[in-house]
Amino acid sequence: MNKTRILSILASTVLLTGVVKAEDTISAVHAFPETLIYTKSFLEFVDKVNEAGKGVVQIDVRGGPEAIGMFQQPDAVRDGIVDMVYTPGSFYGGTVPEKDAMVASNLTAVDTRANGGTELMDQIHQEKMGVKYLGWFDSGVCYNLWTRDAPEFDADGNLKVEGLKLRGNAVYNAFFSNYLNAQVIDLPTGEVYSALQRGVVDATGWTQIGLIDLKWNEFLNYRIEPCFFSTDLGVIVNMEKWDSLSDESKTILQDVAIAHEQDSVTALRSKRDEDFAALEAAGMKVVNLEGDAKANYLAAARDKTWERMKGLMSESPQGDGNYDTLIDLFYDVDAAK
Repeated sequence: MNKTRILSILASTVLLTGVVKAEDTISAVHAFPETLIYTKSFLEFVDKVNEAGKGVVQIDVRGGPEAIGMFQQPDAVRDGIVDMVYTPGSFYGGTVPEKDAMVASNLTAVDTRANGGTELMDQIHQEKMGVKYLGWFDSGVCYNLWTRDAPEFDADGNLKVEGLKLRGNAVYNAFFSNYLNAQVIDLPTGEVYSALQRGVVDATGWTQIGLIDLKWNEFLNYRIEPCFFSTDLGVIVNMEKWDSLSDESKTILQDVAIAHEQDSVTALRSKRDEDFAALEAAGMKVVNLEGDAKANYLAAARDKTWERMKGLMSESPQGDGNYDTLIDLFYDVDAAK
């Protein structure tokens, strides 16, 4: 048989049997550098998808903020420049203010997946941003205030922030500014190390884990308890890209995402305990708010965030009709008592 006839037979066989199927490929970027624990968690998810999706769907990670700026990534996935982004919801809070339900949440992604909260968040993302909200990763970890110098308190035990050069960002500025009355200096994560080194800031909010990864513990010596808020890290996918995927690809992506939501809660809580032990062994001091000061501090973190969410929702064409439902689904009043 000549070469042309062999190729013709092979082509006919493929058409008749349908045994060869194109593999879906998804391009992805992540908001933070690879060295940060949260990025490592996302890359674990990618590895799980690529293992389960061999021959069906693969995620091609293009990099982090060096590939696309962290604050430009949400627009990039919405506009189809990249198919998938792992990022805090706070980076696109102007478009989807409902993400504050996660920021103020005292539940995990496992809870909100079960009670319908994650499904509602997905619907809102699709309607307002044109993206699929695939999963809320790395939940169950909250924030602390970390300071260079010993914190000061007033006569009632409330934290005093006068004179504190406090690094802020979109996650917690409503709390820091509207309750603590702090003057914040907004800085992206990648600039905080040098700002601490140069004395531009001497305190910051940050999650319970990651301080060592970022080396901020070289300058910060005190952790203030209680912790507040929750991480709002998630994976969003361009909607047109999602719709173009095969049903098998969608199932693999969603199933692996749901499993990783649960796995990441367990893994990061273990990491938190390890980090706390390492920090305290190196000399980190823990300072606790007590009594009414503690209760008011926690209530303010929650309430000021909800106020921000409601205000921004009210300004949108869709209004604030989901406000009460979101609070019910993402906050357990009994657990907060």
